[in-house]
Amino acid sequence: MNYLHAELEAGTGDVVEVTLAGNRANVLLMDDQNFQFYKRGARYTYFGGHFTSSPAHVQVPRPGRWNLVIDLGGGGGSVSASFRIIPA
Repeated sequence: MNYLHAELEAGTGDVVEVTLAGNRANVLLMDDQNFQFYKRGARYTYFGGHFTSSPAHVQVPRPGRWNLVIDLGGGGGSVSASFRIIPA
């Protein structure tokens, strides 16, 4: 499974802004447990979704450590991404 991954710390109401270059992509924000499920191919939960335009915005639901994952959802192509956290 190919994906981009970054770890970040963010607070409730902060917004993770992801700038995508290349294909449309899934932008997924998840906690550590769900990231482990994701890597194993098991059922997982996340915040975000499939974005066809950039930048993508995902609001952080609670404070803590988060995993930001960018993937193509099994589609072809390539994508690169950068992100920043916009404080609440």
